[in-house]
Amino acid sequence: MLVIPAIDLKDGHCVRLKQGRMEDATSYGDDPVAMAARWVDAGARRLHLVDLNGAFEGKPVNGEAVTAIARAYPELPIQIGGGIRNAQTIEHYLEAGVGYVIIGTQAVKQPEFVAAMCRLFPGRVIVGLDARDGFVATDGWAEVSTLKATELAKRFRDDGVASIVYTDIARDGMMQGVNLDATIELARDGGLPVIASGGVTNLDDIRALAGVADQGILGAITGRAIYEGSLDVATAQRLCDELDDRLENHATRGGN
Repeated sequence: MLVIPAIDLKDGHCVRLKQGRMEDATSYGDDPVAMAARWVDAGARRLHLVDLNGAFEGKPVNGEAVTAIARAYPELPIQIGGGIRNAQTIEHYLEAGVGYVIIGTQAVKQPEFVAAMCRLFPGRVIVGLDARDGFVATDGWAEVSTLKATELAKRFRDDGVASIVYTDIARDGMMQGVNLDATIELARDGGLPVIASGGVTNLDDIRALAGVADQGILGAITGRAIYEGSLDVATAQRLCDELDDRLENHATRGGN
């Protein structure tokens, strides 16, 4: 399982929001490339970037910062979400060196868009499902739909989606722990690998997620916890590797 540091971009700054509220942002610096370097040096094997302005405006706003990070680390898988609403934006990011694009709002409002993008860019599309009380939210979490996250995930099962990023909005940025049950349910019922997001606070959360990685948990995105020091990226990834090895050895021995 991967520990994936989040770099949320607002007006060119690296910030963290609480429950997706743009007015409740804490800034952690104005140099996104330097921030990426911090997490790469700590052993991160993937980065999660979010264009917060783009999520609200429906088009890329912090694209230059995203491109700069991708070019600085051409071998590092980077996933980007926020304001991705058309094929041109996806093509631009992929050509810049980004590994994966995350489709969120469009996945809810126009599900057939996901299938079309998977055909155009095979293996490069992630669906972002952000949920409040199990119901998917869109437009930078400003709107909550009547769609259950598990039901929508099933819709994309055969489209070629690489994975699902699942965020529990109520826990995002609140340092309250991950919603383990909902994450497992989505992986089990949705039938796609899930990257957990929202509430990942300390090693206990990482240990809990890594312990069920064999149920379809691909990774854990963490933001405020690593910025404020309640979670160390290197230690967390090392723990995941150890637990992954144990699970693999257990499976090799036939569960005995």
